[in-house]
Amino acid sequence: MPRKPNYDFERREREKAKAEKKAERQRAKQEKSDERKEERATEDSDNS
Repeated sequence: MPRKPNYDFERREREKAKAEKKAERQRAKQEKSDERKEERATEDSDNS
């Protein structure tokens, strides 16, 4: 006998996975931005 689908649970799981993926992308983007800021700061101090 097939199981009864639990649409609400499945939807919440999809949304949770999507939110985690989005947060991970945002963290990576922030880290990359921080690295660029550090590189610019070291270049500026070298040129002074």
